Amino acid sequence: MVRQRVVLIADLIGTAVFAIEGATAAIHAGLDLLGVLVLSFTVALGGGVIRDLLIGAAPPNALRDWRYPTLAFVAGLATFLLHAQIEAVPLMFMVTLDAAGLALFAVAGAEKAIEFNISSISAILMGAVTGCGGGVIRDVFRARIPMVLNTDIYASAALLGAAVVVAGRRLGFAPSVAAMAGFLACFAVRILAFLLGWHLPRVSGAL
Repeated sequence: MVRQRVVLIADLIGTAVFAIEGATAAIHAGLDLLGVLVLSFTVALGGGVIRDLLIGAAPPNALRDWRYPTLAFVAGLATFLLHAQIEAVPLMFMVTLDAAGLALFAVAGAEKAIEFNISSISAILMGAVTGCGGGVIRDVFRARIPMVLNTDIYASAALLGAAVVVAGRRLGFAPSVAAMAGFLACFAVRILAFLLGWHLPRVSGAL
């Protein structure tokens, strides 16, 4: 029961955060209201849908629980109507919001995978898929190389956060304790990567 509550809370907060991010990306791309709502839904729920299909949780929560699509569409519409105010928000605040959404989804994805008795390594991957899947779909829609493949530490932070959750659960920590530790690990690494310009190694001189 506690584990399900942790997953639900993390999922819903992450949904709202990523819906705002998706809607903002759609507005920057010059999309109309429908496009804004589609991207808000996709970014907010795409990763969770992929995760649920991969672990056999069908139909996905995004389709089974009315709260998910409703929250995504409401957040997208609010972003569309208040885009001028959102544009005025400092970049660091938006990065912090994004890092929080990433961490929440990484935690929720790992916890739900554990609930379905998925192996540890797969649970970690499901945490990263939940956190990054929606953003990948967004970039594909916009005909861009997914940012998680070439930006500063992002997917790696989600993997770390999910790994901390899985390790905590395997060691017998309470779901809320493991979830908080995973959240803090992912959030801290993502913020530090942005502030300090951390990147994974690349091949020098590659095109």
